Amino acid sequence: MKIATPSKAVTARLHQDLLGWFAAAARPLPWREGYLPYHVWVSEIMLQQTQMERGVTYFRRWIKRFPNIATLAAASEEEVLKEWEGLGYYSRARNLHAAAQCMVRDFAGQLPDSLPELLKLPGVGKYTARAIASIAFQQDYPVVDGNVERLFARLFAIDEPVKSPAAQSTIWALAEALLPSGQARQWNQALMEFGALLCGRAAPCCNLCPVTDLCESFQTGTAAMRPVTGEAQKGIVVNFVVAVIVAEQRIYVQQRPAGVRWASLWEFPGGHLEDGAPPAEAVIRAVQEETQFVIETQIPLPVVRHAYTKYRATLYPFLCHLPSPILPTLHTAQNYRWLPLPDLERLAFSAGHRQIISRLSKVSDLNRIAGLPE
Repeated sequence: MKIATPSKAVTARLHQDLLGWFAAAARPLPWREGYLPYHVWVSEIMLQQTQMERGVTYFRRWIKRFPNIATLAAASEEEVLKEWEGLGYYSRARNLHAAAQCMVRDFAGQLPDSLPELLKLPGVGKYTARAIASIAFQQDYPVVDGNVERLFARLFAIDEPVKSPAAQSTIWALAEALLPSGQARQWNQALMEFGALLCGRAAPCCNLCPVTDLCESFQTGTAAMRPVTGEAQKGIVVNFVVAVIVAEQRIYVQQRPAGVRWASLWEFPGGHLEDGAPPAEAVIRAVQEETQFVIETQIPLPVVRHAYTKYRATLYPFLCHLPSPILPTLHTAQNYRWLPLPDLERLAFSAGHRQIISRLSKVSDLNRIAGLPE
């Protein structure tokens, strides 16, 4: 697939109109206050798979807790994961932590400003390295994210699926050709901001767009048909049983081991729920297999549903009483704790298990079984 390089006149118009639009309409995002390299880097990693409004909230909290690379590098992994809790895709937090430690060790605690060195940092790929280089250091590199893909697909009538190699090659070539020398910071952000706010996925605001006369899709009435995407994958349905085990007024939690999904996060024990299996019976078996505990009481808690990556998960949690007068030792988990309910707030849990915790304080049976104040 071949798209002609835009003419000088078209390029000049796009520069004038999109840069002018960005100067007037740019959102007052916190990492744009001074464009500190650390702030730009954190925002780029944090906004991967995260909506902007949510990202701003987490960014402010993150910067307050880890104001610079040195404080991030010195933190424990548990502290880092706790600040990230709820954002999902926890490898992003681990990569930020590992990259900060790399910068302290190899770059005098500073974010490197060359593209080859940026690409060596954990979690930094083609897009992120170029975004940092152009936005933080004002170097002439183009960037292409989902917003730019969508904008270019409409402007230049790209009919290949945008994630296909042919479309990606075309889009990156257009990004290179259109990049205005010395203005990469503003231009790259203008493209991404325009794609996010005006040329959106569901309903492009063509009535507000200053370049409809240059947009091939608008001119042919096909804007709603682009970008072309591949066939959407159906979510994989998975079901789990979860045990909130109480003994001696404390709740049992365990830490997930390295090398698995949600490594180092905390969780309640449980397991997969097979099709057709009664959850109340499955939770007893799962707990015994995982912890060797023999639980007595299984009071169903509200069902939790949440999505992550390609999965659609349903959690069936139960409040379980462990009658032993002494907190038992565990033979399977490398790290576990028995904690009062309020202390669970100090640990980082996956989104599904955090939802369970948020509902526990509303369950009167928990107070009765755990001996907590009514």
